[in-house]
Amino acid sequence: MPIIVASSPNERNNMPRARRVYEPGQVFHITHRCHKREFLLKFKHDRECYRYWLYEARKRYGFCVLNYMITSNHVHLLVKCTNKDIIPLSMQLVAGRTAQAYNRRKKRKGAYWEDRYHVSIVEVETHFYRCFAYIDLNMVRTGRIQNPLEWEYCGYYELFYGRQRYQVVSVIETLELLGYGSIEAFREDYPLLIKALLKENNLSREPFWTENKVIGTPLFQ
Repeated sequence: MPIIVASSPNERNNMPRARRVYEPGQVFHITHRCHKREFLLKFKHDRECYRYWLYEARKRYGFCVLNYMITSNHVHLLVKCTNKDIIPLSMQLVAGRTAQAYNRRKKRKGAYWEDRYHVSIVEVETHFYRCFAYIDLNMVRTGRIQNPLEWEYCGYYELFYGRQRYQVVSVIETLELLGYGSIEAFREDYPLLIKALLKENNLSREPFWTENKVIGTPLFQ
């Protein structure tokens, strides 16, 4: 079940460039890094700006965000495809508006993001839960915090505490894929998993989440 099919030319280096295909119903893990891994999201204002445009993408296009993590120099998104055009439209909106706001405020010119965001298709039955937790522990791995609930700019924080404005996470779809019947059940059970992972010190970076194109069993690939 590949997400990379035909290719189109890359104008910068004339090398083939993969064209992405988004199948409705599939889940994708997206990572997007700031240009040269600079810390362009290090200020609260900029992280809030990115989150606001995620909310706008949900409102305008129905962007189905299952989890997210906004760090100081990159973002993780776990999303469900509901229409083949929604993900690229949403990413164009969020990345473009965030970059415009930052460059305008800083009177800065030049690239804000790396050339392309990385996309992996995730096999829900075997890897969704693991990917969800991997995203939640991202800032813990940096050493800045000891528990993901200490970081406001992530889906776990939003699911646990709720948001009065600019809700990003599609709660019903997320709970269904995680296997919880209610938000109360999630808030009671999921922290136990996080606690167990922290106790095991299972915080090593796993590059396949951000480098592989397909994440799943051999049959899925």
